[in-house]
Amino acid sequence: MPRTFTLASRASQLAQVQTNIVLSSLRAIFPPDTKDDSSPSFTTSFMTTAGDKNQSQALYLIGGKALWTKELEVALKERDVDMLIHSLKDVPTTLPEGCILGAILEREDPVDSLVVKQDEIWKTLDDLPSGSVVGTSSVRRVAQLKRKYPHLKFLDVRGNLNSRLAKLDALDGPYAALILAKAGLVRLGMGNRISSDVSPPTLYHAVSQGALGIEIRSDDTEALKLCKKLTHRETSWKCSAERACLRVLEGGCSVPVGVASKLVDGEAGEVLTLTGCVTGIDGQEHVEHTLSEAVKSVEDAERVGEKLARILMDTGAKKILDDINVDRDRRVSEAHTADGTTAVESG
Repeated sequence: MPRTFTLASRASQLAQVQTNIVLSSLRAIFPPDTKDDSSPSFTTSFMTTAGDKNQSQALYLIGGKALWTKELEVALKERDVDMLIHSLKDVPTTLPEGCILGAILEREDPVDSLVVKQDEIWKTLDDLPSGSVVGTSSVRRVAQLKRKYPHLKFLDVRGNLNSRLAKLDALDGPYAALILAKAGLVRLGMGNRISSDVSPPTLYHAVSQGALGIEIRSDDTEALKLCKKLTHRETSWKCSAERACLRVLEGGCSVPVGVASKLVDGEAGEVLTLTGCVTGIDGQEHVEHTLSEAVKSVEDAERVGEKLARILMDTGAKKILDDINVDRDRRVSEAHTADGTTAVESG
């Protein structure tokens, strides 16, 4: 009998849209109305994760990327579902035993974008008046942007895109603008809200930002064959290099590590150029380096990422990351109230 594969993700609107992108790709390969009785079929399942349930605390303080994946991975390992569809930037760089990254799909533009309050005339961060409040849940964005914009204030903002935009546009709300991943806005049809992109070297994006990843069981050979049909080689090589860099540096979610990658043809084959940076929480300390090396495989790309991470560690990143861990522990302790929850300003 042909197999039915269950694609699962978080229940957020964006996660469902992304899952349906993968579903459409698979159905394009195996149309539902095919006359081939051996062709697989596909269905979806959506669930709420710990990261969705806690919308009050800053991501920097409440944990790593497993906040978005743990419940899904339990369902995968128990064989309730067959493929997990993730925003790859939310996937830990080390997966649980028995799970592998089966596919990386073609990436959307990975940059971050500025979205200003509705009906305001500002277009860029340079336009914002001194003291303006910029909302973001990313310590990476705060750390990097404080370097160039020390006159702006940064405040944590949680929730799905619709709720964050509602908080931005509220007349009595504190936010003048938000910094959001461009890919999510585009996928939800909200690209019209983008005022401008905030790209390198002003702001290096998160590792694997803009890419979708499919997580499967390591022993599921049928799922792996399907995933290979969906993998975009260039995106896979670049994201694998970025993830390898982060894995050596720290591996956590709320760490101010920014990257940018490029894969181009060179005289000796393809050349991967990878830039990585680590920035102190206050924006004062910043370590940045770029490597360009010829690559012939995803393993070569990963080695470039690992090499870049070691260079960053040797030139100051280790001290920055150690200081960040001390700061996080202190703020977690300060943030605890009688019921153990509180909203915390980022940065």
